[in-house]
Amino acid sequence: MSEQSRKLVVSTTADQTEARLSLLGDWRIDDGLLNGEQLRQQLAPAPSWQRLVVDGDQLGRWDSSLMSMLRELRNLCQELNVELELASLPQGVLRLMQLADSYPTRNTDKSTKPKLSLFERIGKNVQSSLRNLDYILDFLGHLTMALVRLVKGQARYRSEDVRLFLQDAGPGSFKIVALISLLVGVILAFVGAVQLRQFGAEIYVASLVGLGMGREMGAMMTAIIMAGRTGAAYAAQIGSMQVNEEVDALKTMGLSDVEFLVLPRVTAMLIMLPLLTIFSIAMGILGGALVSSLMLDIGWLLYIKQMSDTVALYHYAIGLAKSILFALVIVMSGCIHGLNCGRSATAVGKATTLAVVHAIVAIIVVDSVVTILLTVLGL
Repeated sequence: MSEQSRKLVVSTTADQTEARLSLLGDWRIDDGLLNGEQLRQQLAPAPSWQRLVVDGDQLGRWDSSLMSMLRELRNLCQELNVELELASLPQGVLRLMQLADSYPTRNTDKSTKPKLSLFERIGKNVQSSLRNLDYILDFLGHLTMALVRLVKGQARYRSEDVRLFLQDAGPGSFKIVALISLLVGVILAFVGAVQLRQFGAEIYVASLVGLGMGREMGAMMTAIIMAGRTGAAYAAQIGSMQVNEEVDALKTMGLSDVEFLVLPRVTAMLIMLPLLTIFSIAMGILGGALVSSLMLDIGWLLYIKQMSDTVALYHYAIGLAKSILFALVIVMSGCIHGLNCGRSATAVGKATTLAVVHAIVAIIVVDSVVTILLTVLGL
C-alpha cells in the first residue's frame, strides 16, 4: 500500500446500535499520538452504540502509535460501556495488544497499603534481622565444613581460581595500598609532630607512628581498601552468576556453591591480606620517617631505633591477627550478598553496595571489640 496519511472513518448501522471504525493509511509515530479527548471528538456523539468494530483491512504500515491509539480507544469504550471488537486487525497488532495486557500494572496507590504501627514495624525489623542472622550462621557453618575438607585435601574447587584471586587481591592492590598507607603514616606523623613539639618530645613521633600503624591503622586501612575493591568484586561476580543461573547449574552438578565459589576467595584473602597489612605497616612507617626527617630533623637511624625501643613486636602481631579476622569479614560479606542476590541487574548493584557497606561497618565493629578485649586483658 502506498504511503498516505492516517484516517479514522466511522460508519453505523441503521438502528445506530453498532458502529464500524475503519483504519486507513499509515499509522506512524511521526504523525503524533491520538489521545483520549481527540478520539472522543472523532467518535462523537455515539449516544446509543452497543458495539464498536475496528476494521483494519485498509491499514497500511504501523508502529507503536497504533498500539497507543487502540489502548486509548479501549479505555474510552469501557467508559462509554461499549463493546469493542478487534478481531479484524492484523495478527501482529493483536499479539502486541495481548502482550501489553499481560504485563502487570504497578499499583501506585499508597493509600491501599495498610499503615503499620510502631510495634509492628519493630517486629518486622526484628524478624528480618533474625532471618539474616540465620542465613549468616548457615553460611558460616558451610564455610567451616569447606575449610575442614580443604585441610583434609577433599575440597572440590579449581586451583586456577585460587591463583587468579591471589593475583587480583595481592599484586593488583599494591599501588592503592601503598599510596593510602604512605599518606596515613604522613598524617599520623604530622598530627603527632604538631602536638609533641609543644612539649619538646618530637622523638616520640616514631613511637606514635609505629604503634598506630602496627596495631590499628595498617590492618584497618588495608581491610577497608580491600572491602571496597575486592569485596565488591566478589559480590558482583557471584551476583552475576546468580542472575545467569550458573550457581543453580553448579548445584545441579552436585557441587557445593560455598566450596566451589567461596573457598578459593577465602583462601586467597587469608593469604594476601596479612601480607598486604605488613606492606601497609612498612609504608606507613616510611611516611612517618619522611615527615620526621623533613620537619623534625630526626634522622632515619634515630627514628628506627626509637620505634624499636618503644614499640614491642607483639603490637605488630596484634595487627596481623586483626587482618585475618578482617579477611574473613570481607569475604563473607561479599559472598553472602552475592549468593543472596536477586535475578536482575539492579539486584547485582544493590548486592555490591550492601557488601561494601556491611563489610566496612563489620570491620570497624570487629576492630573495636578486639581492641576493647585486648585493653581489658592488658595487651
